[in-house]
Amino acid sequence: MEERLKILVVDEDDLARKVFRLVVNETKLSLELWEVSDSKNVFCVLESAKFDCIFLGSPLVDRTLSLIDKLYSSQIKVPLVILTSPGEEKTALNLLHNGATDYLNRFSLTPEVLSITLRNAIRLHQSETKTQLAYKQLKESHEKLIRNNEELERQRQQIQLQNLKLLEVSRLKSQFLSTISHELRTPMNAIIGFAQILLRPKFSQLSSVQTDILKRILNNAKNLSMLLNEVLDFSKIDSGRLALKPEIFDLSKVVNHAVSEIRSLVEAKKLSLSVEIELENTLVFNDPMRVSQILINLLSNAIKFTERGCIWVRVTEPSKNRIAISIRDTGIGISSQDCEHIFEAFRQVDQGISRKYPGMGLGLAIIDSLVKIMGGKIILESQLAVGSLFGVELPRQVSVNFASEEKLSYYDKKGLSMSFPEKSSARY
Repeated sequence: MEERLKILVVDEDDLARKVFRLVVNETKLSLELWEVSDSKNVFCVLESAKFDCIFLGSPLVDRTLSLIDKLYSSQIKVPLVILTSPGEEKTALNLLHNGATDYLNRFSLTPEVLSITLRNAIRLHQSETKTQLAYKQLKESHEKLIRNNEELERQRQQIQLQNLKLLEVSRLKSQFLSTISHELRTPMNAIIGFAQILLRPKFSQLSSVQTDILKRILNNAKNLSMLLNEVLDFSKIDSGRLALKPEIFDLSKVVNHAVSEIRSLVEAKKLSLSVEIELENTLVFNDPMRVSQILINLLSNAIKFTERGCIWVRVTEPSKNRIAISIRDTGIGISSQDCEHIFEAFRQVDQGISRKYPGMGLGLAIIDSLVKIMGGKIILESQLAVGSLFGVELPRQVSVNFASEEKLSYYDKKGLSMSFPEKSSARY
C-alpha cells in the first residue's frame, strides 16, 4: 500500500484553501490534506502531526518570514512552498533566500503542477537535509581532527621532553660510569704493578704461601681491570663516542695472539683447542685491538661455559671482501629463549644471586656493538647441553669513515691483494 503524503496548507483566504483542496483531490498522489486558517495555530497543529510539506498562502506574506524563523528555531524541518499571487515574485524570492523551499503561483495551480512542485520540494528538502547532515558530520570530523592533532602535538612535545630527559640521564649515566671506571682503574693499575714487582724473583724472596697470595691478588686485579675496561667501552658505545682506529694488519697473527692469551685458561680446565686459519690473503684493514677484543671475549666465554670437551676456532673467507671467524664449544649451550636476549647489556645466562658463572653481562653486548660498527654481523647457534657456535662475519676493509687519509693512502698504494701468503692451518 502506497504511503500517503501528509501536507498542510496555511491560508487565511477560505476560497483559496477551497481551490487548493479541489486541486489536491484531483492529483493522482495519495495525499492527506490538513488546513489552518490562522498562522497562530500552526505550531499547535505541528505538535500533533508530522507533515511532508507545508504550503503558505500569500495573505500571510508579511508574517511568513517570522513563521519560517520560528519553524527553524523550533527544529521543525519540513519543505515550505510559498503560494503567491501575481506581483509577489520578489517577495517569494526573498523568502526562498531565508529558508523557503519553493514558490508556486496559485493562479497557475493545476493537479500536475502541484504534483511536480510537491515532489520537487520534498526531494530538494531531503537533499538539503542530507547536505546539512553531511556538512555537520564533516564539521564535527574536522573539529575532532583538530582536537586529535592538538592532542598528538601535546603528546609529541611530552615525548620530546621525555626523550631529552632520557638523553640527559643517559649522558649522566655514561659520564658516571666513565668517571668511576677511571677513578677505579688508576689504583687498580697500581695494585697490578706492585703485585708484578713483588713477584719478581730478584726483588725479594717470598714463601710459597706469600707467592700464592700475590698471584691471587694479581689475577683478581686483572679480572677487575678487565671488567672496568668493559664498563668504559660500554659507556663509550652507549654515548656514541667509541671510534675505530683501523690499520692494515695480519689477521692470522691477531688470532694466534688471542689464542695464546687464553691458553692458560684452556689448560687449567684441561680442554682441547683447535685453530684453523683458512685464508688466502691474511691482510685486513680494521682495528686490530678491537678485533682481538672480540676474539678474546668470545674465547673466554667459550672456556667459561665449557667444563669438558673441545673448543674450535675457524677463520675463513666466505667471499673476496668478507672474512668469517667462528668459535664453537661443547659447553652448556643456550636456550632459544635466552638466545633472543643474550646480546643485551647486563644479560647473562644464569641470572640471580647464586650465579655460577662470573661476569657483568657486558661482553656480548660490546661485541655485538663492535661488529655493527665494523659493518659486520654476528651469528649464534646453540643447543642446551650440546654447545654453542658464535660466528662473526666482517668486511675485509671497514668503512672509510673510520680511516684517516694517511692510512687510506697507504692502503691504496699497498693494497690487500698484493700479499698472498700460503694457506695456513694451525692446531693447538
